[in-house]
Amino acid sequence: MTVRRIMPDLHVDSEQAMRGSRDFYGLLGFEEVMNMGWVMTLASPANPTAQISFFTEERTGPVVPDLSVEVEDVDTVYEQVLASGAEIVRDLRDEEWGVRRFFVRDPNGRVVNVLSHRT
Repeated sequence: MTVRRIMPDLHVDSEQAMRGSRDFYGLLGFEEVMNMGWVMTLASPANPTAQISFFTEERTGPVVPDLSVEVEDVDTVYEQVLASGAEIVRDLRDEEWGVRRFFVRDPNGRVVNVLSHRT
């Protein structure tokens, strides 16, 4: 299994807080690369895999995940996680913005968004 990147997912109270986060992290060199209103992702132009996402809510799942892990083959990872007995918080499915993903709870109670980009 290949991990492509790991990214923190932060819950914010409002779109105003999201804009404030964009401005603050802009001071550190991040730029907005995606904004769907309820989720915004910032990335480093010099290293596009260095990312951080901000959520006002999670519109396609039961909770805002704590972090995202992009893997090469999400279907294989899903089968391995399922076979391990870990708690699947949201089943594997395709999203309209081009990713295939599922949520799983880690042993410490954190929710991990595991995804691959569809080609």
